[in-house]
Amino acid sequence: MIASSLALAACDRTSAEPTPPNLPALKSVAPAPFGTAIKAMQIDDPDWVALARAQVCQLTPEWEMKMEYVLADGLDRPRFDRSDRIAAFAARNGMALHGHTLIWYSQGAEAFAGLSGAAFDRAFDGYVAAVAGRYRGKVRSWDVVNEPILDDGSGLRDCHWSARYGHDGYILRAFEQARAADPDAVLFLNEYNQESVPAKGIQFLKLVERLLKAGCPLQGLGLQSHLWIDIPEGAISTFMREAAQFGLPIHVSELDCTLRTENRLDLRGAGQRTALQTARVRELAEAFTALPAAQRFAFTVWGLRDTDSWYRQGDKDDGRDRPLPFDGAGRPGPMAAALAQGFA
Repeated sequence: MIASSLALAACDRTSAEPTPPNLPALKSVAPAPFGTAIKAMQIDDPDWVALARAQVCQLTPEWEMKMEYVLADGLDRPRFDRSDRIAAFAARNGMALHGHTLIWYSQGAEAFAGLSGAAFDRAFDGYVAAVAGRYRGKVRSWDVVNEPILDDGSGLRDCHWSARYGHDGYILRAFEQARAADPDAVLFLNEYNQESVPAKGIQFLKLVERLLKAGCPLQGLGLQSHLWIDIPEGAISTFMREAAQFGLPIHVSELDCTLRTENRLDLRGAGQRTALQTARVRELAEAFTALPAAQRFAFTVWGLRDTDSWYRQGDKDDGRDRPLPFDGAGRPGPMAAALAQGFA
């Protein structure tokens, strides 16, 4: 079996991958606004700007609207320079803006250190009011709370927010404050691996049900869709149907699909991995397209070019992963073709 796998891998390395045909702009074939993540520095890259203008009509700040950046200088000196620049770029180019993210378990502990009781409450409410209020009328929507569920789906994460308000309580408070600060924006709960970790998907659906019963102004579901090639066939479309039961808008909010695997004995070649990648991405695009029109909020990729991906930064970059629709030169890859086919 090992010998056969080696032979297949060797054969795969010598076979040429088909080049995607000339594809229409993804924003022109997607059944909802098609978006990408953006870093402020990419505005200075004319090649990225040209590709974004051609392909997308919505932007999500990848990092510079998060608390880690905004409060890097402390609660009393919020930084909005880069998020302002992104918002201005979106406005100049007629692109919608999706705000990401107001409250995240992994950020804010240092800025809120030493606060308790009413002081903590004022800082929490004030932060949401300051950020959401600053972009009121400029964003279409917000990821209000990001990634509240444990990776194994056994429950909700403990964090500095839940220590003060409880696991559901901090989520409710964040949504209530966001609604007050930006009443016209669509408010999302954003999470990853719902489709690939069944227990996490169940926990997500239970959380949504509890929040809605508690009167939370939750208006949309963010399915990050950080996919990998070994997700079982059908799991993505099954969860999409389950999430649709609430009738809420759904945002595929952070799509990428790595070719990597944690199995060190995996001898599949690049062609085999690419085939699995495109199958999963096409399944996601088809499942999203099958939603009722009112529930197709937006479809966002977590970067346009492979070289823009967080998988390709620093010591993570082996130079071979292709988790995004376009290559480093902005040429469409197999993933772009899979999206176009799935939308069709």
